[in-house]
Amino acid sequence: MAEIIQRDGTWTFDGDTVRIVPGGKAHPVRQELGEIAVPLEAVAGVSFEPDRKGGRLRLRLRGGACPVLRAADGRLKDGADPYALTVEKDRTGVAEYFVDEVRNALLIEQVPDTPVDRFLLPGPALPVSGGGGDGTASFDGETIRLTWNWKAEESKTAGGASTLPLSRIAAVRWLPSIGLENGYLRFEPVEGPVSAPPKYDPYALDLWGMSKKEHTAVLVAAAVLMRLPGPRAALDAPQASPSLAKAAEPAAAPAGDHDVLLRRLRELGELHKAGVLTDEEFSTAKQAVLRSM
Repeated sequence: MAEIIQRDGTWTFDGDTVRIVPGGKAHPVRQELGEIAVPLEAVAGVSFEPDRKGGRLRLRLRGGACPVLRAADGRLKDGADPYALTVEKDRTGVAEYFVDEVRNALLIEQVPDTPVDRFLLPGPALPVSGGGGDGTASFDGETIRLTWNWKAEESKTAGGASTLPLSRIAAVRWLPSIGLENGYLRFEPVEGPVSAPPKYDPYALDLWGMSKKEHTAVLVAAAVLMRLPGPRAALDAPQASPSLAKAAEPAAAPAGDHDVLLRRLRELGELHKAGVLTDEEFSTAKQAVLRSM
């Protein structure tokens, strides 16, 4: 067994599973996510990046294996990344040994580094909640609830808390605050996205970047994402099929609604880019949408 214990957290590897336990002062995203058991089949690679203070141990997962990484879409900072560990200077040798052990196991088991067609990690435990600048989002597996605080705009608070059944949600998107630009956690209803900015959208939290706690909204996005029927069906489809082509067509909109169809094309492109859809699956689904147009 390989093990490395740091103030940032503890990683162990028993030959089959990399177990990650965040440290007491780890980023709120990692603390809320808690202990993670990463099966070897979900690992694409591992590396140690040395620097003058020690370095960073980094686990690279296969595309599509983790719902949190899928929801974050590469926007998590290193401190919030559950698959990165800060290593102190006197533990660099242990980190390098850890890397060797995982790499050897990957070679022996011949684990490919290609994307997977389904989530291999369970994602955040339910119920899950995440904060924003103007409210809080929570999800229990069936219903999303957006509760507003005194900073929210009247367009949100006038109707009280927003309660959204999962069946009414077509997509979820998370974007952290970057520089002077606010971010958002946005839920798109099946009837189409709201055109208002997130600040006024009753289906969105406005993220101001005032605290690290706001990043926990990505956990809500991940929990919802892995339970949406559309993306989940695409993930689970082993090969192109009539059902996949049918899923590419927006059932809630008429064939002439080009805005909905164009949005669906963008979503399919994102799934293809992320490695969730193969070239053949993407081509089949795209042709189905184009025929509707």
